[in-house]
Amino acid sequence: MFQGVPQAGQQGGAARPELYEEVKLYRTAREREKYDNMADLFALIQTIQCLEKAYIKDAVAPKEYTAACSKLLVQFKAAFKQVQSEFPTVEAFVGKYRLDCPAAMERIQDGRPLTIRDDKGNQSKTIADITSLFITIMDKLRLEIRAMDEIHPDMSELFDTLSRLSTLSADFDGKVKVKTWLDKLGAMSASDELTDEQVRQMLFDLESSYNGFIRVLQEI
Repeated sequence: MFQGVPQAGQQGGAARPELYEEVKLYRTAREREKYDNMADLFALIQTIQCLEKAYIKDAVAPKEYTAACSKLLVQFKAAFKQVQSEFPTVEAFVGKYRLDCPAAMERIQDGRPLTIRDDKGNQSKTIADITSLFITIMDKLRLEIRAMDEIHPDMSELFDTLSRLSTLSADFDGKVKVKTWLDKLGAMSASDELTDEQVRQMLFDLESSYNGFIRVLQEI
């Protein structure tokens, strides 16, 4: 058919079927998990890089940027822990896979969105902790983890951390809603579980509280 190109059955054609076999990166479930974890980390770093460039170009509003960046940084920390035994630093990971992501690296090293000022790390850490706790509780509820003794510790820590952030007023709506749920959980037995209706309402209250928290960050 094409001059100089061997056809099937001719020399060099189907003589080496192994050339058509799929090449797998892993052989065991553990190896597959390893590559999945590295892929997650790779994607998060690239996403942070894209978000930073979008914000610099004024393609994303400060409110949306702060919320997205805060969440991505929390997810990055969780993802990096999964590969830390092989890559002691994120720089080692970036270097091995030749990632060109200077903006993402700066954001990761700062540990806070560009829109949040630094005060020797104290306020930034508190904000990061609050963001992480909001996401953790909401993720648990979406995964149908609803027992009192599995939700109460995180809710208690969330309320305490919100109370430590001096920029939030005492009557901040998010803090009031978290305290209300903390009291409800405190009245339950350890083995009691939230009903479907309670889970739906708690998710709604936490989502609105988190969004209110993000709005407050714009004024810091």
